[in-house]
Amino acid sequence: MNLLKPLIFAATGLMIIPACNNGDKAPEKERAVFSPENMDTTVAPGQNFYLYANGGWIENHPLPDDKSRFGAFDLLAEENREKVKTIIEEAAQSDAKAGSVAQQIGDLFASGMDTIAIEEAGLEPLADIFSLIETINDGETLIKATAALHQQQIYPFFYLYSSPDRKNSNLVIANFYQGGLGLPDRDYYFDQSERGEKLREAYKNYLTTLFVLKGETEESASEKTNNIMELETRMAEASNTRLENRDPQTTYNPTNLEELPDMADGFDWTLYFHEVGLPEPGKINVGQPKFMAQIAQMVDKVDPQTWQDYFSAVAMRSMAPYLTQDFVEASFEMYGRTLSGQPSMEPRWKRVLNTTSGALGEAVGQLYVEKYFPPEAKERMLDLVGNLKKSFAKRIDQLAWMSDSTKTQAHEKLNAIRVKIGYPDKWRDYSGLKVSADNYAGNVLMSNRFDFTYDLNKIGNPVDEEEWHMTPQTVNAYYSPLANEIVFPAAILQPPFFYPYGDDAVNYGAIGMVIGHEMTHGFDDKGRQYDKDGNMNDWWQPADADDFENRAQVLIDRFNHFTVLDSIKADGELTLGENIADLGGLNIAYQAYKMSIEGEKEPEMLDGFTDDQRFFLAYARVWAQNIRNEEILRRTKEDVHSLGKWRVNGPLPNMKAFVETFNIQPEQKMYLKPEKRASIW
Repeated sequence: MNLLKPLIFAATGLMIIPACNNGDKAPEKERAVFSPENMDTTVAPGQNFYLYANGGWIENHPLPDDKSRFGAFDLLAEENREKVKTIIEEAAQSDAKAGSVAQQIGDLFASGMDTIAIEEAGLEPLADIFSLIETINDGETLIKATAALHQQQIYPFFYLYSSPDRKNSNLVIANFYQGGLGLPDRDYYFDQSERGEKLREAYKNYLTTLFVLKGETEESASEKTNNIMELETRMAEASNTRLENRDPQTTYNPTNLEELPDMADGFDWTLYFHEVGLPEPGKINVGQPKFMAQIAQMVDKVDPQTWQDYFSAVAMRSMAPYLTQDFVEASFEMYGRTLSGQPSMEPRWKRVLNTTSGALGEAVGQLYVEKYFPPEAKERMLDLVGNLKKSFAKRIDQLAWMSDSTKTQAHEKLNAIRVKIGYPDKWRDYSGLKVSADNYAGNVLMSNRFDFTYDLNKIGNPVDEEEWHMTPQTVNAYYSPLANEIVFPAAILQPPFFYPYGDDAVNYGAIGMVIGHEMTHGFDDKGRQYDKDGNMNDWWQPADADDFENRAQVLIDRFNHFTVLDSIKADGELTLGENIADLGGLNIAYQAYKMSIEGEKEPEMLDGFTDDQRFFLAYARVWAQNIRNEEILRRTKEDVHSLGKWRVNGPLPNMKAFVETFNIQPEQKMYLKPEKRASIW
């Protein structure tokens, strides 16, 4: 998916058991309750279902000052971070053996909370990095510095990372991806609107502040900033747009070390790979050849002092959140307050907790699972996944627009989807990571080096099918087209996604939809380009592919029509994959629910709602949120997910079952004529 990305969600301790039958009595607080307090029943469901379902919740959960968006997801996040905090504090208070997981977790968190030591250290943790940067005086020293910073996951220019080969998904290969920009999207460098001008000015102020904090005069800092801005604008000009980067075909450009200079001449790639620790990289995929060619050409065309300044800026940008309070506040002013409209920072313990949970993700996750996640949850989820697969298979058979030969391939891919639930069967080993209790930025850099080496060591080896790419304490889920697998971390199996005592209609509308959403990603505009083995391969009959694209265009046009703020429209192309997955997930989950109660007595009404109504209300509740205008604009430009309001009001009118369940009338806004409805999966 991901449901939300990036995301920081997880939740309260739970005891997951199979959902009660509709007639069972359950503690009121444990099941999904739809009451006027969380709804706005003054709004007709046919006019604005998002507000009808969530209006009361939105009013009762105003935006905290330390949030740019606060929704049902975020409420769950706050509850969960308290749980993770307990785990970390217990580790910190234990008499842990040196090198143990408890020692690593406790000391990393303690180092982040020791503001006295952080202030006393100043920029000392970056001293070696600055010394290295000062050696840049030609192409050779530039490349050596690039490799050394990349080893610490500080990324001037581009990213180097491992990933399965898109056309041989059993083998891990090296990949390059564009990067090196301080603004989060290349379009920010060229946006001529008033907001665009303000963001660029704010970014320049940020860079100037960083150099002043480093010890430069205002005049010198301003000059360096102007040179960096010019440099990054040239890089942005050569960068792909986010829409271009969604195309797996154009971002697959395999080469090798011998032929890489033909694609990007002027950069000593042999030296780079030697210095980075991968002298024989083998097959290399270059995501954005135009960008890499531009970087290579710039090596000898930019003076060494500008390169030094740019590298210093990249290092300070990357590490600012872990340095003294002046650096932390400068970083927040740019990326929190200016870009997202967030008035104030989160409390320090939450920020340090996120760092600790990120650096030692599976170590924290292992403790999280032991304390909060019972193994019975896997059994319930496997049942749900099995039912959703049956529903998806039935929907494939029902497709009038798809040929039998393509349906056969679709069934094979669906049947081959691997399912991972809760937590990995084997945990990552962190014993090689050294953590101290008194050097926060140093710990972050040490963790970065540890992760970089871990990632690089995968290259040239078979894919580890047991590896997870989310931690158990993450409230999210994902589909991997290269692995053809769906993954549900432990923390998502809680309200508002999963209700231990909830009726089946609610659980199918929430977690069932998530399962269907992830499955559908294997068949969205990107996922459909991969076969059952995770290889990029065209398994579609040409006429079926054309029909799919025509049907997807209906969704693009619909979402392009939505106004997100003032005159700004949603981006139906950028969000297409997620919109297809939302609609597909809803259709699959609803049919799975109806299949599950075939031949049974009609479920009783609960809270005054039928089971069908509760299905759709449960779906809508997941996306309840308040959000700042700046964050609306940022996400519309950067995020492949639609805003919460449109994840509800966008797909639902395409479903006949929704229209009939809430008696939506033709004159109402939530009504779409049957011939205007998107129908894909």
